Amino acid sequence: MNLKNAVALVTGGSAGIGHGIAKSLIDSGARVAITGRDKAKLDKAAKELGAHPIHADVSKEADVQRTMRETLEKFGDLDILVNNAGLGTFKKLVDFDLASFERTFATNVTGAMLMAREAAKHFISKNRGNIVNIGSTASHRGAPNGTAYYASKFALRGMTECWRQELRKNNIRVFLVNPSEVITSFGTAAGFEQKDNPSKLRPEDIAHAVKSVLEMEDRGFVTELTVFATNPAD
Repeated sequence: MNLKNAVALVTGGSAGIGHGIAKSLIDSGARVAITGRDKAKLDKAAKELGAHPIHADVSKEADVQRTMRETLEKFGDLDILVNNAGLGTFKKLVDFDLASFERTFATNVTGAMLMAREAAKHFISKNRGNIVNIGSTASHRGAPNGTAYYASKFALRGMTECWRQELRKNNIRVFLVNPSEVITSFGTAAGFEQKDNPSKLRPEDIAHAVKSVLEMEDRGFVTELTVFATNPAD
């Protein structure tokens, strides 16, 4: 697709991978709305990017429905949904509390479903569209302390497969992009320390992957793309 003047909605676009994707799309000529839960952070990012800010929490159905209405009112259309909003909680199984587990799934799984549902309604009506789900290499394996986050990414991968089969007849492309470790504020928010190193991935690397798969001619699409650092150092 041609990204010039395309309309994209990027959830969790205030920072990290979402911010990088929004910047890449805007630099390519797209018109972009970003969502975020922290209004001050969202407004600052939107001003820097030249994006339209929508203060919303994807885990709340009313917020998701308002996000879609506002995007369509602002731009008159939607061509791309990037389901990027996500959070992580990492604890031993025996220490896991129900609230943390449910909070992770509410954003990473339910939030992605709600956003995709609303976007799909619009895409079906015009018989074309693009849904990009930002997954993780965590969707292919397990790890200690990963009960909630890893399981949520397995679930997102499963939903992606279902949506792809369901929506292809409507010319809707559904992509899954799986980053390995990316240096962002995610680790701090999730309660673990990331060791920075120039050899590790940055948000712009994932943004490059997203832009690349979107720009392929609409007659074809890359179903799933995994992005690793070539030789990361701890």
